Amino acid sequence: MASSKRIGFILMASTACAALAGCSGADGVASPGAGTINVTVPAPAPTPTPTPSATPSAITAAQFATSTTVNGISITADEQLAIVNAGTNNNVSGVGSTMNGVYPVGSASLATATDPSTINSFFTSTNYVGALNGPTDTAFQGWTCNSTSAEFGGSGARCTAVPSIGTYAAATSVCPTGTTDAGTNSSSSPTLRYCRLPQNITTDLTLPKIAGVVYRLTGQTEVGTDLGTTGGTGPTLTIAAGVVIAADSTEATNDLLIVNRGSKISAIGTRDAPIVFTSQQNTVNNGVSDASQGQWGGIILLGRAPTAVCATGTGPNTAGGTSTTCQQAIEGVTGRFYGGPNAADSSGQMSYVQIRYSGIAISDGNELQGLTLGGTGSGTVLDHIQSHNSADDGIEIFGGTTNLKYVAITGADDDGFDIDNGYRGFMQFMIAAQRTIGATADSFSTEIDSNNAEDLLPRTFSTYANFTFIQTALAPSTIRQRGGSDMRYVNGVVKSVSGVTCLNLIAGETSASDRSTIRAADSSKQDAGPPVFSSVYFACNGR
Repeated sequence: MASSKRIGFILMASTACAALAGCSGADGVASPGAGTINVTVPAPAPTPTPTPSATPSAITAAQFATSTTVNGISITADEQLAIVNAGTNNNVSGVGSTMNGVYPVGSASLATATDPSTINSFFTSTNYVGALNGPTDTAFQGWTCNSTSAEFGGSGARCTAVPSIGTYAAATSVCPTGTTDAGTNSSSSPTLRYCRLPQNITTDLTLPKIAGVVYRLTGQTEVGTDLGTTGGTGPTLTIAAGVVIAADSTEATNDLLIVNRGSKISAIGTRDAPIVFTSQQNTVNNGVSDASQGQWGGIILLGRAPTAVCATGTGPNTAGGTSTTCQQAIEGVTGRFYGGPNAADSSGQMSYVQIRYSGIAISDGNELQGLTLGGTGSGTVLDHIQSHNSADDGIEIFGGTTNLKYVAITGADDDGFDIDNGYRGFMQFMIAAQRTIGATADSFSTEIDSNNAEDLLPRTFSTYANFTFIQTALAPSTIRQRGGSDMRYVNGVVKSVSGVTCLNLIAGETSASDRSTIRAADSSKQDAGPPVFSSVYFACNGR
């Protein structure tokens, strides 16, 4: 190509010279004379061949799953991987670079999605996996707070920031009826008035939003008294959008809120004005950091829906949860019970709520979480809830039938979602993003179990849909499911750091030939069979 251009250029130059020579006598313009003009035209660079993205190698069973032996019984890593591969549209060999924090990097779904609304009408129909539909999804923005554990963006403040309390004015920041004036913190910034809740709320109580006012929990604050498995109706605690409720760090008892059986909470915030439960330390500038946790007890809701685990002298329960005597003591406090025969029971509603810096381990196996549900029924409405920096689980569910949507567990020091004791509800749009500075060694994004009671009834059975689990703790795995439980996992994203697998299935109470977590469905035991995985993208072991 270069030589033909050069010849053409020489011919053009020669013709021009001849023309000029023919008229040189007329205008006196001198000819450039004889000679050769060399013109070099570089050859075009070849178009580079695109380098294809590296195809990740197939994951090994040992990288994917952890085998744990209990009572001489185990489920091998190969068996666990085979269970997932028996599902539909799963990718077990994904890579972590597809995620940017809790958000997917691209807009395309990481795996072919399954429509969860075909399982139950509670579920919203979705065409993507994970809790967020691409990098621009705003579903978790505004009502959440941002932290190193999870950046949601939007208008949400930092979790370490003082919640939006409003400007104090002595004339208008007055404690409402039913609360007690506990003075101001005028020596700190911002100035606030504390209004103390009664420790025993025996009649309906409403907490309006008042600029400059923080409502204070002092010790064990209870709504109503326990009315038993089939008793009457207690009071309702109503909390307005934008209200801030803080624990009292000036006294030694564990500050927490309990809603007893028969009573209700109505805490309904908005996207722009969430209700915030937090520690007193979080009500002043620079009072907390990303490492803060366990500064108060948390929230406990107790209901009359069935539980599989019955206290001594009560129960046993049936597959339908019909026992009127079965009840169980809730963790973290003394002498408070949950359970009953009413699967549709209502403990009220919590929507657009943040629970910050809670969780207290009183003793091994006896802890207060961010949010604890004991036997709450399907009439209880829970959506748009964030538990941030709990010193124990983000949320633990003991039995019951409550469904949940839009739940963010950020910075928990133990499990994100912990369910057991015959829980039979649904969850959708779930995020568990653990502490980036490290959580305890036995912390899972989710733990599903039966307290080593394989065949109690009702049998734990839940469906997770559109979930994103970001595992940073050096635990045995991201998902732990053990005996006496059935599960469906639909439209999920699971990411774990190096040295941590994605799955840990355990069966430890029945024989090696009858491992309850993965045995075939058995209707006589209300057993749905091995866990089912559909449309789950796994990026395990730091891949």
